[in-house]
Amino acid sequence: MRNLRENDMEERIETEDLILSKGKYDDWKDIFENLWRHEESAKYMLWTTVKTEEKAKEKMRKVIEWQKNHLEYFIYEKKSGKAIGFAGIEEIEKGVYEDTGIAIGLKFIGQGYGKQVLMALVNHCFQIKGAEKFVCSCRSENTASKRMQLSCGFLYSHSEKRIDKRNGMEYILEFYQLLKK
Repeated sequence: MRNLRENDMEERIETEDLILSKGKYDDWKDIFENLWRHEESAKYMLWTTVKTEEKAKEKMRKVIEWQKNHLEYFIYEKKSGKAIGFAGIEEIEKGVYEDTGIAIGLKFIGQGYGKQVLMALVNHCFQIKGAEKFVCSCRSENTASKRMQLSCGFLYSHSEKRIDKRNGMEYILEFYQLLKK
């Protein structure tokens, strides 16, 4: 298990099976093997796959730098200690937070990890950040994400047409929201 910094709550969010924490350079191989190199993992996201270990190391350096100033985390499986995905949040207006994407490696899907991550981010925003509303989105064809958001109590809000900058194709982004009780 990796040595996590425990002195800053922004650095670590914990669930039953997972730890969300800022990435460390040594995680490059796990995240490359589990997520970044798989086309299926990037299908509904805004990033492109990484094909070589050298590119993965380069991307890891950029991610670490990005995470310094953003609420972006790697997802670590507790039982293996491996980096298996990433997730993030941002405040889009006072008291309103939005997920910036949740991606979990293919061999870790179907274990309830996505739901754990989403609810951990929601609880963090409501309890620690003082949020009143949490917003999620997914592409209309991403039925797994849509099902997960609905199962977590989110309600459909609206849809917007978007253009995928990777290929110029249009897609529909559906938004879901959850209000603090």
